[in-house]
Amino acid sequence: MKKIYYLSTCSTCARILAETDAVAKGAALQDIKKEKITREQLEEMHALAGSYEALFSRRSMQYKARGLAGKELTEQDYRDLILDEYTFLKRPVAIIGGKIFIGNDAKTVAALKSAL
Repeated sequence: MKKIYYLSTCSTCARILAETDAVAKGAALQDIKKEKITREQLEEMHALAGSYEALFSRRSMQYKARGLAGKELTEQDYRDLILDEYTFLKRPVAIIGGKIFIGNDAKTVAALKSAL
């Protein structure tokens, strides 16, 4: 399975999709704004990532708006926040052949590119 969860309005996601040539290599895309991630999809990501915190984006505008910066969040909090608000999912998230690639740092993108 090759699946990438991304945000179509995110220029970084668009750059990564173009750079990796993901669509041409058979990756299925899911725009998380148009098609919310399901509890089952998040559970699959969690099983591969090892934690909800690894999937959580502190760069979300909602992080500051909700006053979360000073709070001690639990794994359950991270899970609930990601399910509640799509911008809390670190992007992009790719699942390729049973491996997960989270975020946009150069090493992750390079690993994703070679996995595709």
